[in-house]
Amino acid sequence: MSGKPQKSQFHLLTIKRFAPFFGTQFLGAFNDNVFKNALMGMVTYGVLSTSLDLTQMNNLGAMLFIMPFFLFSAIGGQLADKYDKAQLIRYIKLAEIIIMSFGALCFLIESTVGLMVMLFLMGSQTAFFGPAKYGLIPQHLNDDELVGGNALVETGTFLAILTGTIAAGLISTQENSLTLAAIAVLALSVAGYLMSTQIPPAPPKDADMRIDFNPITANLYTLRFCRRNPSVFMATIGISWFWFVGASYLTQIFVFTKDYLHGDQGVVTVLLATFSIGIALGSLLCERLSGHKLELGLVPFSVIGITLAGIDLYFAPVFPVPTELINAASFFAIPQAWKIILDFFLLGTFGGLYVVPLFTLVQKRGEAAHLSRIIAAIAIVNALFMILSAVSAMILIGLLKLTIPEYFLWLAGMNILVAAFMFHSMPEFIDRFLRWSKLRSNGDSSQ
Repeated sequence: MSGKPQKSQFHLLTIKRFAPFFGTQFLGAFNDNVFKNALMGMVTYGVLSTSLDLTQMNNLGAMLFIMPFFLFSAIGGQLADKYDKAQLIRYIKLAEIIIMSFGALCFLIESTVGLMVMLFLMGSQTAFFGPAKYGLIPQHLNDDELVGGNALVETGTFLAILTGTIAAGLISTQENSLTLAAIAVLALSVAGYLMSTQIPPAPPKDADMRIDFNPITANLYTLRFCRRNPSVFMATIGISWFWFVGASYLTQIFVFTKDYLHGDQGVVTVLLATFSIGIALGSLLCERLSGHKLELGLVPFSVIGITLAGIDLYFAPVFPVPTELINAASFFAIPQAWKIILDFFLLGTFGGLYVVPLFTLVQKRGEAAHLSRIIAAIAIVNALFMILSAVSAMILIGLLKLTIPEYFLWLAGMNILVAAFMFHSMPEFIDRFLRWSKLRSNGDSSQ
């Protein structure tokens, strides 16, 4: 392709080897977030009854959703390496229709217990989908399209989270919210399956392998694939740390908004939207900043940005205590608010610039025959890191009584330490950063 002008990543949305896959994964993420947030909204506002308080419901829901990644990710990775990934995705989307049919029924009969079971089933479906999803991308895209393809997938995922959250909020406040939620989740699952039927074949890479259905031995065997390749292992640590940091900020954003910014749910939505839009923009910028190639120099650059934004949040201005919580419109009118908005936007933007090169590294350097199992290992480690993020918050905020800004400062410090470990273990990150910085300063992004 040398000598030809390189097309924008957006052209991938017009070609059959990517567009149906993108639509399928977007609809799946959108549906997940419509369901989860509609459920929590209805519990919060009393549409659905429960004997647990909201904090207990949140913790139980998170546990039910994360548990399947430990149980089924490794098996999902084996299936994706053994069978055609496109066909496997269609089976998974058919399973989603069945699962969401049960979920729709639970909404209609107002079964909170059934809806909580749904979280486990949705997590199970996602655990099987992830390895096929990321393993399929390098089979359908050329090397110079991988960065753009991964960027679009990350962009689509976070925009699906954002729009799904907003849609759920609208649904849960309607008089006929239970019926609307039932129709929405079932219709979205059917649309996702129909979209998946257009995904071109993605033949298996290891058709002769034997499936190990024991979660413990399968997990241990799968995790060994990451350890065999040092660069893939470092990428796994980096990607999982991204989810640790992201989960930490997003979990604390509610209390931070209420207790420090004195804002209502509308202000929370503003900050969540700002963070998600930042992730989308950062992901899309990767292709331009890397010259359509894998550029590991973006990782140290992003670490600097994430750390500085986190430190700046520690120095968040003190907001005057109002007589009642302020809404989004009033928040925008406060000059100091724009500093907070900018910090969350930068956290998202640098987060997108950080994670896309790491996923691309895994796809380019992971063994093709084992790639889906490597992706499964990443999902397992991601789940572990997200649990650790919750435990760290409970210890530092709950037991040691750190304030939320102090916790943000701790995250920034830990970000430096984790990055130092990664860069010491894999000096290529720093070497590429220095070369990339020099090229950018000379006005040349080519390599």
